[in-house]
Amino acid sequence: MDTVLISGGTSGIGLATAAVLLDRGWNVAISGRHQEKGEAALAFLARPGRTFYIQGDVVSDDDCRRMVEETVRQFGGLDGLVTSAGVYEENLLENVTPDDMQRLFSINVFGTMYLCRHALPYLRHKPGSIVTVSSDAGLQGNVACSLYGATKGAVVAFTKSLALEAAPHQIRVNCVCPGDVETPLLEQQLRDHPDTTKDTMKEQYPLYRLARADEVAKAIAFLLSEDASFITAAALPVDGGLTSW
Repeated sequence: MDTVLISGGTSGIGLATAAVLLDRGWNVAISGRHQEKGEAALAFLARPGRTFYIQGDVVSDDDCRRMVEETVRQFGGLDGLVTSAGVYEENLLENVTPDDMQRLFSINVFGTMYLCRHALPYLRHKPGSIVTVSSDAGLQGNVACSLYGATKGAVVAFTKSLALEAAPHQIRVNCVCPGDVETPLLEQQLRDHPDTTKDTMKEQYPLYRLARADEVAKAIAFLLSEDASFITAAALPVDGGLTSW
């Protein structure tokens, strides 16, 4: 039975990915910063023996190493990694502080890199697959997203470069680039910007709706699977056509 580690697995895209992969027969380790959210996620997934929660913060290289090692210890190996831990913030560059820059890069970029670095030695054994989570903002510019877009663009560039490094070991590395997704992160975004509604957001999409978390999760599951065995270094938009306007 294959095993996957999903960072940011206690909510949103990460939790939806855990549910999809469990249904497809994977063992799933999820990580997050808050123990109570981890316990709630395990209760929601309701697959004792095949799920495991690891408390940790991706900004810490030591925590990322421990997440990987505890997953291997629990399930006997590692076949897949999904780096879905991330943070979204909008702000004009003139209002962004150096602390903001450090925080977003630490979570969105360095956390992804730390996890991949520690996972690679274990993924060589099968070999396995990595899926990182970028964003439509990593593919094209958005107003007030200069910092966030820079972090997500970095994830795309990192993914493509790592795919080339890992290819001699037959490890595939891809990323998904979602647009707006119906998640707790989106609900927080709407609370922070009361002048924005889901209806106004839908108007930006050719399909005139927002993504469900499970739709992004199924794209991730596809990229992890043997059905995507000749796909690597891809940045897959899961955005309802948003980046094709």
